[in-house]
Amino acid sequence: MPMLTASAMLFSTGKSFLARFSLDISRNVKPIGHIANYCQVASALRPKKAKSTRKEAQYFSDAKRIRAVGGKGGDGCVSFLQLWCNERAGPDGGDGGHGGHVVFQASNDVRNFNHVGSILKAEEGEPGSSKDCHGKNAKHSVIKVPIGTVIRNAQGQIVGDLGQADLMFVAARGGAGGKGNRFFTTDKETSPKVSEYGPRGEDLSYTLELRSMADVGLIGYPNAGKSTLLNALTRAKPKVAPYAFTTLRPHLGTVQYDDHVQLTIADLPGLVPDAHRNKGLGIQFLKHAERCTLLLFVLDASAPEPWTHYEQLMHELRQFGGRLASRPQLVVANKLDVEEGQSNFEELQRRLQNPVLGISAKMGHNLGQLLNSIRKGYDRHKDQPKESEASV
Repeated sequence: MPMLTASAMLFSTGKSFLARFSLDISRNVKPIGHIANYCQVASALRPKKAKSTRKEAQYFSDAKRIRAVGGKGGDGCVSFLQLWCNERAGPDGGDGGHGGHVVFQASNDVRNFNHVGSILKAEEGEPGSSKDCHGKNAKHSVIKVPIGTVIRNAQGQIVGDLGQADLMFVAARGGAGGKGNRFFTTDKETSPKVSEYGPRGEDLSYTLELRSMADVGLIGYPNAGKSTLLNALTRAKPKVAPYAFTTLRPHLGTVQYDDHVQLTIADLPGLVPDAHRNKGLGIQFLKHAERCTLLLFVLDASAPEPWTHYEQLMHELRQFGGRLASRPQLVVANKLDVEEGQSNFEELQRRLQNPVLGISAKMGHNLGQLLNSIRKGYDRHKDQPKESEASV
């Protein structure tokens, strides 16, 4: 038997290691089209933590009208110094402190405007006192808002765009402190008995809007199963009931994938015909849909002629204007656990040009494939600018 040299033994060992390594990789890799053996599809992770037991559901606020009031400046003081050796030592009234500002700061700590009150007031400055003591300046009232907040004034004009972390916008300035009688002392007037009142701060109204509300927005008729689908995919707990307009405000849930990517899914209120004319929730609903990256149409397959629902939904998006109708979208047919849904599914696939995925949110059928389709659609269109960003 011929003896192998050290280099030959090392070469043969390396070949066997590479063969085993490539075999392990081929077992773990999932195919994606023509790049079947080179990348791995990210799969969604099921939440391990149980849902909250609290009864009230937390809704998502992506737009809010607020009133910002700056703090009042402190009043000046009228005072005269009296010493044991000089009863008329002169005026010694101090100035008042400045009022605080109302400031919005972009932060990663918050996601919506639920914590923002309707009336935001800053603290008032302290008044001046005797012995030339000036009042203390008030602290500014800093309110954290999500990154991507757009601020509009009362006329609807954009006055602030907090697109990066730690950016600030002064919504209302506080009043300056009033001057005490010491400030008005001159060569001719050595004992003034006058001081200034601290002026009030600015009182302005604004509208806060989120440029991007969620990665995926669920669109469909009332009772199409959007809230049930969000409840099945995420840890959110939207209200589920068999009557129309159960969802009046958006609810959000988060899906986490094994590559540490999190996608936010929004349960939007139901859409009805003539919504672009402000029927039902109308314009408010369409503004919610405008702030989503990917639109997921949820059709009730058990309804008679569900393909007409998709046509009506697209008609409302086109009538709303902009590029909302051309936004990336996915179509799913829900309620396939019902006999009518199974019979209408094939006809729905034939009539619609887009591919339709059949699911059952109530029974949990085919939800894994839906999560994979959502991730593929998001990765394909995540870098495209949205209409709301272009208008800013």
